[in-house]
Amino acid sequence: MKIVIAPDSFKESLSAPEAATAIAKGWRRAMPAAEIVLRPLADGGEGTVDAVLAARPGDRRECRVRGPLVGHPVTAHWGLLDDGTAVIEMAAASGLHWVSERKRDATRTTSYGTGELIRAALEAGARKIILGLGGSATNDAGMGMLQALGVRFLDVAGNELGDGGAVLADLAEIDLSGMEPRLLPVEIEVAADVDNPLCGPRGASAVFGPQKGASAAQVEQLDVALQRFAKVAAATLGEDHSQFPGAGAAGGLGFAARAFLKARFRPGIELVAELSGLDEALRGADLVITGEGRLDAQSLHGKTPVGVARMATAAGVPVIALAGSLGEGYAQLRDAGIAAAFSLAPGPLSIAQAFARAAQELEARAEELARFWLVAQAAR
Repeated sequence: MKIVIAPDSFKESLSAPEAATAIAKGWRRAMPAAEIVLRPLADGGEGTVDAVLAARPGDRRECRVRGPLVGHPVTAHWGLLDDGTAVIEMAAASGLHWVSERKRDATRTTSYGTGELIRAALEAGARKIILGLGGSATNDAGMGMLQALGVRFLDVAGNELGDGGAVLADLAEIDLSGMEPRLLPVEIEVAADVDNPLCGPRGASAVFGPQKGASAAQVEQLDVALQRFAKVAAATLGEDHSQFPGAGAAGGLGFAARAFLKARFRPGIELVAELSGLDEALRGADLVITGEGRLDAQSLHGKTPVGVARMATAAGVPVIALAGSLGEGYAQLRDAGIAAAFSLAPGPLSIAQAFARAAQELEARAEELARFWLVAQAAR
């Protein structure tokens, strides 16, 4: 029997590789002879680098970069595969987890550190860059990233703008003359799972700004500033990219990636699954086990378990999901190919207890699934 184990991370408790290992350990307790293939995954957000490196040869690297708050550097990681592909998580440098709740200010945070990670990849000789968007603390439409790559943003007096999305309201000129020349031959793919445009009621500021600390007044201020950026960028580049689906991803960094870096967009789980070799792993498989911290109706929108289920269904392989919790509407996932879903909690638990026992409960649930599978096979 061949089992493919392909979970995402269980946020705040287990990485995707740790979750996959725990599931495998539990299954082997009941079926030690089973062939088990681990394919930990991610959807382009946090955990993408580790998920890819779990399946592909390469190195996990770290560098000190500017964090989302000016004056607060952070140590961010990225991956360099043996084939010259760099895998970068925007959140590693510019993520919301770097900013305490009381310090969140979407008008001032910068994506500069993400640009520094891209520059580090270029210095290492990367021939292709996979840029995962998600979990950002920023709303600067990628201005900071571009500044780190040599682009200058000037006001009407010729002075360079500072940091944060709000200052884009004063943008008069974009100077591309100093843009990093090593970008030219490099193919860039963006892993993004939202289709929001840059501006407007479905734009970066309106939809994602509040979770980054923006008040209603600041949302309006940022939207106006990003509209200014889009207008000047269109005049500079000869094309308006602001309405492109995904331009509003990661506080508008999707806009900068498409307009200035010529990035190609793909669904995050599709891209990571390809890098991880999930298609090949599914060949000859009898069952797929996937999962993440929570499954609910929102999981239908680009989340890893649903992406896995669609690929497995196309390959004719049944899918079972394990989750920390099952939320409202999770039964809708059956239409996406998840045959059954199970929560880890054995009884009433605090959040802290659930996080601490995640690996233990994953093992236990996987073992019970394996034993149930044996009963079902014997009854056939």
